[in-house]
Amino acid sequence: MKLSRIGRIAQALVVSMAVVLGMSACGGYTVGFMWVLGTQYNQIAGFKIDDYTGNLTRMINSPYASSGTNPVSIAVRPGGNYVFVVNTGTSVQACDGNISVFAVGNDGVLTFQQSYTPPGCSPVWVTTDGTGSFLYVLESRSPAYATTGNGDIAVYQIDPATGRLQIVPNQLIKNAQGQQLNYFEVGPAPTMLRSSGGCLFTLDSGDQTIYPYGVGANGQLTVQANSRIQTGGTNITSINVNSTTVYLTDAAPVPVSSTNPGSTGGSIRVYSVGSGCSLSAQTNGIVNNLASTSNPVYSITDAKGKFLYVLNKGNTSSSNPNNPGSSISAFVIQSTGTLVPISDPQNPYSVGSGPVCMAEDPSNQYIYTSNNIDGTVTGKFINQNTGQLSSLSRGSSFQGPGLASCLAISGNVD
Repeated sequence: MKLSRIGRIAQALVVSMAVVLGMSACGGYTVGFMWVLGTQYNQIAGFKIDDYTGNLTRMINSPYASSGTNPVSIAVRPGGNYVFVVNTGTSVQACDGNISVFAVGNDGVLTFQQSYTPPGCSPVWVTTDGTGSFLYVLESRSPAYATTGNGDIAVYQIDPATGRLQIVPNQLIKNAQGQQLNYFEVGPAPTMLRSSGGCLFTLDSGDQTIYPYGVGANGQLTVQANSRIQTGGTNITSINVNSTTVYLTDAAPVPVSSTNPGSTGGSIRVYSVGSGCSLSAQTNGIVNNLASTSNPVYSITDAKGKFLYVLNKGNTSSSNPNNPGSSISAFVIQSTGTLVPISDPQNPYSVGSGPVCMAEDPSNQYIYTSNNIDGTVTGKFINQNTGQLSSLSRGSSFQGPGLASCLAISGNVD
């Protein structure tokens, strides 16, 4: 069959648009970039996220070297032009951790720029402020650890043009020599850091507390009146901040009772953020995790603040450490802040073995987990109306780096 001249022109235009948008017969355009850390070979696996299917395809030259040992946490500068990776180092005794800076190029390709040695030892978490002006690095041991037993936050100013980091001195406290400290102390054994508005919250696993700082001008952190907030938990594993609400996952088993039959999978503690970065427990603020789940380690809220997803490393019916029955528990966030399990016989939803991190894609269609034991990434489709999760149309499991740790996603590069 011969096409008319107009038909040939129309066909050429369609093909041209497909090339421009990165489309193919099998999917849509790239809606986001994903980077997954792996501690086995100190690598960063890069993927492009397909808008139409949620499918992941490897970036050019992926995986990339993390330029350090044991990469455990990753953050993307708002705008997507720089990626920051925390390498915790070989051990706390060696104190050889660092922060690696990468520039993001076409198709999400990473180019190493420079690494920085933080003031303390064993950095474990990294995040940026909402403007992309400052980087917060959480360390498990502060320079004064031998005396205080505490960790610290190192604050860096980010050069928006080069991604270079400049340490922000602590203007409130000086050392014995009269010099300003280059860190902000928090509690013992900190593991995770989250920011919300003018507040920065650190989870301290050593005493099960939350250490709050106010965020001041020029990157300064200000000590709050309630410098340590008792959680009341015994095995708090993660903190998640959504606007004015804080969610903590507690892996301590919940005793089985007549009102709690068969649910031993830990709980979620819900708090409201008040003035001075204070936290107050919400009414009915301790919610049991779903039956059969165990060891909740991470949680996120969807972009619209309608649903909470909790990542579980195991379940109560599996005794195989290499196949722990890992899953995602899904909850509806009611207007009062109360959590109600999403009605779905498939809830909790299965993922790869030993998940440690979770993120939503920029189009708010998909959710992904990085799984440490089997080194995979699991993808799920999000029902925007109900919050239910389902498998992706072209397969939900993707091979990631060995011993995958955390992951980060960026929508585009400005």
